[in-house]
Amino acid sequence: MNLKDLVRPNIYRLKPYSSARDEFQGEASVFLDANENPLNNPYNRYPDPLQRRLKNLVADLKKVNPSCLFFGNGSDEPIDLVYRVFCEPLIDNVVAMDPSYGMYKVCADINNVEYRKTLLNEDFSLNTDKMLETADSHTKVIFLCSPNNPTGNDISKKDVFRILNEFQGIIVIDEAYIDFSERESYVKILKDYPNLIILQTFSKAWGLASVRLGMAFACPEIIAFFNKVKYPYNINLLTQSFVEKEISQRERKSEWVKMLVEQRHILAKELQTVSVVRKVYPSDANFILVNVNDANAIYKYLVEKGVIVRNRNNISLCLDCLRITVGTPDENARLIEELRKF
Repeated sequence: MNLKDLVRPNIYRLKPYSSARDEFQGEASVFLDANENPLNNPYNRYPDPLQRRLKNLVADLKKVNPSCLFFGNGSDEPIDLVYRVFCEPLIDNVVAMDPSYGMYKVCADINNVEYRKTLLNEDFSLNTDKMLETADSHTKVIFLCSPNNPTGNDISKKDVFRILNEFQGIIVIDEAYIDFSERESYVKILKDYPNLIILQTFSKAWGLASVRLGMAFACPEIIAFFNKVKYPYNINLLTQSFVEKEISQRERKSEWVKMLVEQRHILAKELQTVSVVRKVYPSDANFILVNVNDANAIYKYLVEKGVIVRNRNNISLCLDCLRITVGTPDENARLIEELRKF
């Protein structure tokens, strides 16, 4: 695989915007280079455009080289960058699982790139034959989501490695829910697959959805292209500083994950005793997909009771399904109570 053959020619030739903070690194006491207000330190200064200090902390946490790490405004930013770096509008296409995370298609539509869906099997496993057959000479990217949203299941390693070994384009594995799975992250195999991009986030297990910090792991060459295309100061100082503090409390995060996994098992067991529930699907994430008698009616009823779940009735293979996030013990009990009253 030659990365130059996958990157859009104009992006490969792109000379990125050089900010004042890109041009200077080190210690100084007088900053007169960026037309900043000299008052209200530290918020008057532009943040580090490459988030070096935070990257060193996260790289140590994830056991990767900082050059293999990109930070985005949530995972949606690196998803969009995948299209902008690799996919020529009106010419190239991407292939993705169906059903899966909706932003893959939204970003394809925004970037005017053909989006090809590969329907999962009835048990939500990956149809690798169909996925590889769907790809052609203009397929630049395959998106895999594991654990998958909204189905909740991990894609089998055998299927993932077949895609990795047979597809010569960019492969994105979205691991937003990896902390809730028993499987190890694919970050460990980055060095073996220079065409692999892995997405993770601080939104789920770390409980920082409003802080908006997503991560992309890839070979340094891909990360360099992301940095060329991203907006100069995409991660603000408040986010960088806040996440630095949160990383120091990683034991608390581990406790949260343990509690949520335990509650997932309890909630799944309780849901199986509710009369309106037809099937509870296995989950490796912090949510459970549930097939019910009438998803639209039950969703509307729960909204009226002040309990909000996600109606997935209009998604492929998810007829009459609700996606239920694992909450606190009290929230889960309230959900079960209301479902029993329906």
